[in-house]
Amino acid sequence: MRILTALMVFILLLAACREERKVDVAAGLNPEKMATMTTKNISTLISDSGVIQYKIVAPLWQVFDEADTPYWHFPKGLFLQKYDPYFQVVATVAADSAKFFKNERLWRLEGHVEMTKVPKDLFLSERVFWDQRHGRIYSDTFIHIENATHVLEGTGFISNENLTEYRILNPEGIFPVNRDSL
Repeated sequence: MRILTALMVFILLLAACREERKVDVAAGLNPEKMATMTTKNISTLISDSGVIQYKIVAPLWQVFDEADTPYWHFPKGLFLQKYDPYFQVVATVAADSAKFFKNERLWRLEGHVEMTKVPKDLFLSERVFWDQRHGRIYSDTFIHIENATHVLEGTGFISNENLTEYRILNPEGIFPVNRDSL
């Protein structure tokens, strides 16, 4: 019995002398680099006032709500459809990667960016910004525009968000001229 009591006292003393260490797990975390939500293979509809406006399809969607500037990141690409009030597709956007800066309501689309507008307008660029707050789309890189009547190319581009009024800031290329109209 004495041996058992001595062993118990020894174990209690050993446990009492043991140094307790606390590890602060959050100290090494950077909210700027850590997603608050990660979703794979998404297909979602976005509405405004109960009316469906957009459909987003992406293989990976990361939300960084705790960052200084909250944003959504689509590092593996994004496909977006814009609908009219009758749920008809009026435009599409595809990009190799995209970020949406939530507070600014600003999209940055990068890589191979392709935008289409009904009926057959095509816009190609390497980087496009879509400022939803001010209702405009712009780029500071090469832009290629095709429609039923012409092809335009250049560097720099600005448009309304419906892609109905646009201009190329530094146009380039060969432009056919009808000599009879000169």
